[in-house]
Amino acid sequence: MKIGIDKIAYYTPEYYLDLVDLAHARGVDPNKYLIGLMQKEMSVAPLDQDTVTMAANAADQILSKTDKDEIGLLILATESGIDQSKAAALYVQELLHISSQARVYEIKEACYGATAALTSALDYITNHPSKKALIIASDIARYGLNTPGEVTQGAGAVAMLISTDPKIVSLDGQSEIHSEQIMDFWRPNYAKEALADGHYSQEQYLKFFQIVFKAYMQKHHLDLSYFSAMLFHLPYAKLAFKALNLALETDKSGSSKRLSQAFPQAIHLNQKVGNIYTASLYLSLISLLQFDQQLKTGDKIAAFSYGSGAVAEFFTLTIEADFEGRLSKIDNDRLIGNRKKLSIAEYERAFQASLPEDGSDFQVTAMSKAPFKLLGIHGHKRVYGQ
Repeated sequence: MKIGIDKIAYYTPEYYLDLVDLAHARGVDPNKYLIGLMQKEMSVAPLDQDTVTMAANAADQILSKTDKDEIGLLILATESGIDQSKAAALYVQELLHISSQARVYEIKEACYGATAALTSALDYITNHPSKKALIIASDIARYGLNTPGEVTQGAGAVAMLISTDPKIVSLDGQSEIHSEQIMDFWRPNYAKEALADGHYSQEQYLKFFQIVFKAYMQKHHLDLSYFSAMLFHLPYAKLAFKALNLALETDKSGSSKRLSQAFPQAIHLNQKVGNIYTASLYLSLISLLQFDQQLKTGDKIAAFSYGSGAVAEFFTLTIEADFEGRLSKIDNDRLIGNRKKLSIAEYERAFQASLPEDGSDFQVTAMSKAPFKLLGIHGHKRVYGQ
């Protein structure tokens, strides 16, 4: 029985910042961002978009009435939570009118959360093959103005419908995992922006990759010819490029050229959206499937998931026959091409805009054309609508 991703879609807010403009404003050479980090743009979330609305806006593109009735599991993976107790997934369930008989919860482990949710969905569908699972990764990456991490911000969500007989990719259920308690990146309860030990985090990302990659390849007696492409968690593209090169150093099969050719296709969307934490790996999957014209049914795709703190997992996806038809409904021109470019002043105002923290009622000015928006706060409760 095959289980995997039957439908997939992403949402990113309707505003973005050009990183050349940011470089000029911060007094640095634009190539530090364009070449040094391999990033070009970053999406900026207005106040009417948060973890819940982005998640709903992503999933709304792919769910039929039948899907909503058949979903037995809904997990929202995020590190941009809106409540210390209540799962943001419950708001999404209400907005999308998903079956009240579904198991609904939120999951967190930095950028690894969506992969943890995906493995839970695999287990669930194995035991409930007539059901479907909705996995959504939704995050807003924030590091602060004029900080080293500012250029690696972003906002967006990816929604995946998991089922038997998947039309996009199937999961083989085999993976290698490595976890350790390390302090490379974290956000205390009292902080709005993440704290990070940047160089240490990069070192750990690459170390964890080497551990799980080597273990997977040795356990299954594989070489790089097994894969048609490699996907990575993408806090910024250059870090994934370094991990790819570590893999290519092991190549004895002549596969380096194909894997190198696939990499630019896999980072195309991420270079324009920026870092979206839990959703980054799966936005890269969408990017690869949409822009790599050499992919074909049966191709094996390697995936490296990493969440600071830290947990890493290496696993394989198999391309299914109908993936192109499923992906044709994703409107990149609307999601990426029609975003409004912000000036530095507009971006900084958007970044500094915030909801009240004293329990006051507050009405949010609508700035998005997306179906779902945060309307405000009333009686300590977030109010969502269309």
